[in-house]
Amino acid sequence: MALTPLALASIFFFRLPALLLLLVSVVSAVIAEYLYCKLTGKKIPLKDLSGIITGLLLGLSLSPSTPLYAAAAGSVVGIVVGKQLFGGFGRNLLNPALTGRLFIVYAFPGVFSPWKTPFDLTTAATPLGGEPAGYIALFLGNIPGSIGETSALLLLLGGGYLIYKKYANWRIPVSILATVFIISLLAGENPFFHILSGSLLLGSLFMATDPVTSPKSQPGRFVFGVGIGFIVMAMRLWGWLPEGTTFAILGMNLVVPAIDKYLKKTKPKKT
Repeated sequence: MALTPLALASIFFFRLPALLLLLVSVVSAVIAEYLYCKLTGKKIPLKDLSGIITGLLLGLSLSPSTPLYAAAAGSVVGIVVGKQLFGGFGRNLLNPALTGRLFIVYAFPGVFSPWKTPFDLTTAATPLGGEPAGYIALFLGNIPGSIGETSALLLLLGGGYLIYKKYANWRIPVSILATVFIISLLAGENPFFHILSGSLLLGSLFMATDPVTSPKSQPGRFVFGVGIGFIVMAMRLWGWLPEGTTFAILGMNLVVPAIDKYLKKTKPKKT
């Protein structure tokens, strides 16, 4: 439900390419999960809808230029490698959608390019890549970028809904965004530009908050979020890529067991 407005907006902004990317990503994820469970004799998950969510999140994180075969391959890898090989839903160490996206980045170099503008789909750089963009455009989504990361408004509304319904813990996105804000100020950068640009909001609100791959304790969630925010800004300021959200979340996913080990689990609060 929280992703539905974002998915519809992606189709509104990027037309047929966005629709096809979302359909292929979701269908590939569901088929991959069905076939894997069928071949391995596992119970086929039909009610948790996690395969659909993985495919939808992956599709929303892709450029409108991404070939459909790359989206399909990313969905398969996300489900099989990122989820099922760890034991299935509730046991995976890495976020499945980001696992699939990382696979696409390395298996199909350059497939995200060229980035395209909404509506007319002409070639343009993203704001992080140097394309000028005003705050209104960044907030509403009229900018080049991945099909689901452009509208900060819809991302905040969807993420706010998840937090309000207690499906996502507010400590993770708040600590990520606060860390990005502080480091941006210290580096002499515009913090609002960094928060509204790229996939930071999509990753912070919908992927980092995944309860399976994030810490179980409240202090651990703050540590997790600070770590993600620091890695994102380190890559943006000193890395070889303009965007680092995927690497930051997956990197912190790997240290979640250590965070849970050294920070005592606390009973979740309703706040």
